[in-house]
Amino acid sequence: PDSRFTMSLIGIDLGTTFCAVATLDDRGRPVTLPNRDGEMLTPSAVYLAPDGGAVVGQPAQDLALEQPDRVATLIKRRMGLPDFGRLVAGRSFRPETLSAVILRKLAQDAELHLGPVKQCVITVPAYFDDTRRKATLDAGRIAGLEVLDIIDEPSSAALAYSMQQAAGIGPEGLTALAPPAAGPRTVLVYDLGGGTFDVTLVILAKKRFQVLAIEGDVRLGGKDWDDRLVNWAADRFLQHYGSDPRSDEHSIAALQAAAERAKRTLSKIEQTTLTASHAGNRLVVPVTRAEFETLTKDLLIRTRLTTQQALHEAGLTWEQVDKVLMVGGSTHMPATSRMLAELTGK
Repeated sequence: PDSRFTMSLIGIDLGTTFCAVATLDDRGRPVTLPNRDGEMLTPSAVYLAPDGGAVVGQPAQDLALEQPDRVATLIKRRMGLPDFGRLVAGRSFRPETLSAVILRKLAQDAELHLGPVKQCVITVPAYFDDTRRKATLDAGRIAGLEVLDIIDEPSSAALAYSMQQAAGIGPEGLTALAPPAAGPRTVLVYDLGGGTFDVTLVILAKKRFQVLAIEGDVRLGGKDWDDRLVNWAADRFLQHYGSDPRSDEHSIAALQAAAERAKRTLSKIEQTTLTASHAGNRLVVPVTRAEFETLTKDLLIRTRLTTQQALHEAGLTWEQVDKVLMVGGSTHMPATSRMLAELTGK
């Protein structure tokens, strides 16, 4: 175990597509812990092997292309429901059982740095109802962890921001937002993850943290942007070859992976290509950022309307909001920050 850490208590961001783990160092500062591969993010994917073992993370994600029937992803979207919605390796599972496999792996990776880990806090979307929260709590217990608290993801982001402000630390650019606030600040947290969307308005003061409004959508996230690209490319393939890659689980798994890569690329450059392969045929489809933004415009509008609703619920105007925090991988899409800047004036 690393001598910088004095507590074997971890915080887990249990995401729809990726997870992360943090702890406090010996000075009480939050530190993200890398997994056993040295990565800060662990894909939320579980592969169930024929020998009964389970593999979690990037290897499971990779195996999804070859053996999609043995891999569970997007488990968080099923939390609170009686089953995962499809068989995994020929068996029916509850979502919390599959989540527990991920949580156990995250805790084991943390133990490489900390020594034995027993206690944790786990984040959930602010919009999760009691059934989904209880399922998350159960997943922690099944994983052999004592769950001290279930904390809302936007609250967690706002708290992290306020701690970094107070300590004058944080990723490059975060401390540049403002000097540590003297008085209370009103912060809007816009959290667009892989599978869920939350928007929360909070007041941050030195010793006080108050949530003013929460709005969200537990079935809206980066995966929906991916799906638009998948269907767009599959329709073109169908027109060209007369067969549909969506009809085969291997073809669709490969197309989904290609769509996610294309989406990430379009966040950096204006144009890329998307390859669809099915039934011995292959089609390379060029796609521009402008086309992608048109395909997904209604999804972004949904987040905009939800953000406006949160402001309305809090009884505030944009002039009264001091900061906008963008959280979640999907906020890397340029259209997201453009829309928010235009909406908020920040």
